[in-house]
Amino acid sequence: MFYGETALNLDAKGRLAIPARYREQIAAECDNRLVLTYNAYENDSLWLYPQHEWERIRDEVMALSTFDPKHRALQRRLVGSACHVMPDKGSRILLPVTLRQVAAMEKRVVILGLGNKFEIWNEDALHKARHQVPDVGEGVSGAMQQLVL
Repeated sequence: MFYGETALNLDAKGRLAIPARYREQIAAECDNRLVLTYNAYENDSLWLYPQHEWERIRDEVMALSTFDPKHRALQRRLVGSACHVMPDKGSRILLPVTLRQVAAMEKRVVILGLGNKFEIWNEDALHKARHQVPDVGEGVSGAMQQLVL
């Protein structure tokens, strides 16, 4: 399980150094085989999955009906744009130009561990998103209160 956040710089070639605290876990969990794709919900973010976890997500998305335009759009965004990445000897992964452009990633990024995957965010966009208070609804709010108490 991945958790925590790290602010990083992309290098001139668009490479991101995997934070040291995740390197051994990634190597053990998926032999450094990762899949990078767009975030299905936010434009300024990418998702990075261990390959086995990605395969599960990919299969679920591809099982959706292609007759529904929303499903096709999700399939294009997640599966059609996905790419395999492996850390190099310097523990860096290359973020492809097309993914970086759509996610507006130029220099400063933040990598967030979110359980079964990572989110990689444009740093400014993440700060803006954090200042927006989401409507989590009464059911989620009640569940959170139970966890905190």
